[in-house]
Amino acid sequence: MKSKKIFTLLGFVSILSIFSCSKLPEMTLEEIELHAQNLNEQLVQNTVSKPWTGGTYKAGKIGGIWYDTILSDPKTFNQLIAERDGTSAGIVSMTLDLLADYDMTLREWTPLLTFFEIETDEEANTLTVHFTIRDEAVWTWADSDKKVPVTSDDFVFWYNEIDGDPAFASSGYGSQWILMEDGSEAHIDCVKIDDKRFDFIFPRIVAEPLLSTNMKPCPSFIFAPAKEKDGPEGIKALFSVDKDPKTLPSCGMWYITEYVPAQRLVFTRNPYYWSKDENGNSIPYPEQKIFQIVGDTNTDYLLFKQGQTECYSPSPEQVDDLVANQKEDYTVFNAEGSMGSSMWSFNQNPVNKDKPFYSWFTKKEFRQAMSCLLNRDRIAIQTYRGLAEAKYSFFPEANPYYDPNITLKYKYDSAKAEELLASAGFVKKDGTWYDADGNKIEFDLTISSGGTVANDMAQIVVDECRKVGITVNVRQIDFQKLVEMLTATYDWQSVFIGLGSNLFPTQGSNVWPSDGNLHLWYPMQETPETDWEARIDYLYNEGSYTIDHDEAKKIWDEYQQIILEQCPVIYLMRSKTFFAIRNKWDLSNVYYDNKNGALLEHIYLKQVQ
Repeated sequence: MKSKKIFTLLGFVSILSIFSCSKLPEMTLEEIELHAQNLNEQLVQNTVSKPWTGGTYKAGKIGGIWYDTILSDPKTFNQLIAERDGTSAGIVSMTLDLLADYDMTLREWTPLLTFFEIETDEEANTLTVHFTIRDEAVWTWADSDKKVPVTSDDFVFWYNEIDGDPAFASSGYGSQWILMEDGSEAHIDCVKIDDKRFDFIFPRIVAEPLLSTNMKPCPSFIFAPAKEKDGPEGIKALFSVDKDPKTLPSCGMWYITEYVPAQRLVFTRNPYYWSKDENGNSIPYPEQKIFQIVGDTNTDYLLFKQGQTECYSPSPEQVDDLVANQKEDYTVFNAEGSMGSSMWSFNQNPVNKDKPFYSWFTKKEFRQAMSCLLNRDRIAIQTYRGLAEAKYSFFPEANPYYDPNITLKYKYDSAKAEELLASAGFVKKDGTWYDADGNKIEFDLTISSGGTVANDMAQIVVDECRKVGITVNVRQIDFQKLVEMLTATYDWQSVFIGLGSNLFPTQGSNVWPSDGNLHLWYPMQETPETDWEARIDYLYNEGSYTIDHDEAKKIWDEYQQIILEQCPVIYLMRSKTFFAIRNKWDLSNVYYDNKNGALLEHIYLKQVQ
């Protein structure tokens, strides 16, 4: 299993923010390219590149304390309620484990708590995933020698009685249903075979069954009696933050052993965790992890510079300082561009059809023109200090259907942008663009308040559009208000937003199909508004149920090409990332790359006191 620092966990969506109105200095493309190249060369020379390539880990030594930070307090230790809070979910997950893991480097599934086997019946068009729980998987408690085996009930109960019960409004409910060939929906059933074996039975063959079945167990011997006695309220009352966290059992790497609100959160190593090194010692190796609750990233960086924490992920503006001052105290790792990217999108919801911008945004030539006005090279140097590159592909490299030959055609070219606008019926008068009805082309770019990196990007968009005669007004609003605008009121014009990365083509089922509630530009369509969206719906569905890789690739190739041609969203940048870690830790088992982040599960002290 590959875990990251807790404070980097994402919540519902990540949304970028606006910039001040100060004018940024311009550079020629040649100057930009040379400066970025020199900066990258200097940083690479002074940092370490060590991506995960597969293999085994060196056996370590037990001992030591890992000091770290977390930005906010947990709201619960209950895994159901934690679904609604990214921080809480990350904390609870340290006491649990998944059925299996997908290695994005090797592009293969590997067993964790269970071993698995996929059986298909092509004649009946059905599929079954057989899971067998490891004998070593047990529930244990801090400061106790009590052990309870992890059983099939711990998965079957949660799937059927929690995720599968609409009364709990769990995010897992929707993933239990799949679309049949006749247009109806059918349920994926989870069935107990015996204490150590259980099956997921699919009513039709799907391409990635482990995506739908991969889950974490619950201690059913605690949750099931609570539901039987008090129903949903009994479940929700379990493991609140005002209770002793030591009462929470663990089958994962860690116990939660102390929580002091607004101060610290303490984890203690689980010596009974099933994964062991060649000497028979369970990982992890540190005896404790102590997280200080800091509230903001500036304090986080200050604590690392003072030597009070073990690792740090810098923002672009902090990289120079971090690398220049590493001395002998810490090592900085680098990784190529991130898998995900924020995007620029335009509101095509007909609730706004009486407003001029609706007729502009629904023209693909307008959206293509905006992509041609996005000066990604300028953003790379002025916003990211040369530590980013444009994202021109739709799928990231880790996606099994990524094809480097399928890329966006509408790159920065202001002359091409004006050609596209003219071809769509727009007219330029006295240096300003107007539509056929005489409306000046002026629209809002809405971005959430807070943050710094996207501020520069927003200002560059404003400046580049101004040069050709288009006015963009940056609008800063509160995060919750922006979420409401995107999902309820739909009273926005254009937006910068991040919705994660499609590591599998069938991820994002609430975003890319036209009926999705996060189909950003026009959500929850009763029927596809456009022919190309209807085609996307068809391809998404066909690809979801095509298991032959070569046949599926034809589907997903066309799918990517349509989205990159229609530009409903315009991807922005893939930033180069860095990660610093104290040299008191043996770095033999430390890896860092853009697919997995920082792999730290097998880290240990160079010398245990």
